[in-house]
Amino acid sequence: MENQSFVTEFVLLGFSENLDVQKILFVIFLFVYIATICGNLLIVAAIISNPALVGSPMYFFLVFLSFLDACFISAICPKMIIDCLYEKKTISYGGCMMQIFTLHLFSGAEVIVLTSMAYDRYVAICKPLHYTSIMNPRLCGILVGVAWAGGFLHSIIQILFTIQLPFCGPNVIDHFICEMYPLLKLACTDTYAFGLMIVANSGTFCILIFLMLLVSYGVILFSLRNYCTEGQRKALSTCGSHVAVVVLFFIPCIFQYARPPVSFSFDKFVAIFYTILTPLLNPLIYAFRNKEVKNAISKLCSQLIIVICCKIKP
Repeated sequence: MENQSFVTEFVLLGFSENLDVQKILFVIFLFVYIATICGNLLIVAAIISNPALVGSPMYFFLVFLSFLDACFISAICPKMIIDCLYEKKTISYGGCMMQIFTLHLFSGAEVIVLTSMAYDRYVAICKPLHYTSIMNPRLCGILVGVAWAGGFLHSIIQILFTIQLPFCGPNVIDHFICEMYPLLKLACTDTYAFGLMIVANSGTFCILIFLMLLVSYGVILFSLRNYCTEGQRKALSTCGSHVAVVVLFFIPCIFQYARPPVSFSFDKFVAIFYTILTPLLNPLIYAFRNKEVKNAISKLCSQLIIVICCKIKP
């Protein structure tokens, strides 16, 4: 009987029990979700429609990153937005497990994509003469496949351990999503070993990748000393965007998972950074700091305006 779950649904406390506050949060989260989806899909459409960009490995990975961000926030935000309209926020046991699976699937894939983007910049700056031969379409396709496989492996490990936990009550999760540590507090068994598994599977993985990325960007910065001023400016602009995205993504994740399996009162606000703000800021960082992306977006918007005007013209 100890491996059976008697809980069929969980109650999410969300951010507030005040209905007026929840209505304000509904408007804010709805706006953020629409802006995030439109921003990321606009980057995808702008790059795919531009032949000069779609063949570049850097923009190939940027398309995949924007797609992952759109999927990642879609796995969380719609449910959270709808919950703001209800006093009691519930999620089924199966829905909770699915949310955990998709959250770790897309975040795990994004970690590998960010690593691939760092490697792309390393080859472009440190080995420019061999860039075309190294970052060929076959390698880019393999790295995307590795990202999906790595994300799936990471999430399947999380979910296989989670579904073995017995939940026999209570069923109230002090969070706005089905997060691992608040969920562990509800299991009617000793979860110390499981908490260590989360630290090993998520926390240690994030720390190692983050340190590796910092070292790679350090090597890139050291290599820039031989570049001319204009070359340094362009390389720093591109790498600066990548570093900003890496810091925004990894720092909250490291704080969330690379620690003893305990919950803090401000965990929900930390979770906002990597679940909502990072997917929102990614397109802003890349669009405003990259001239080619801005030009591609402007060209795409101009084409859409012309098409719409032709359609409505009598």
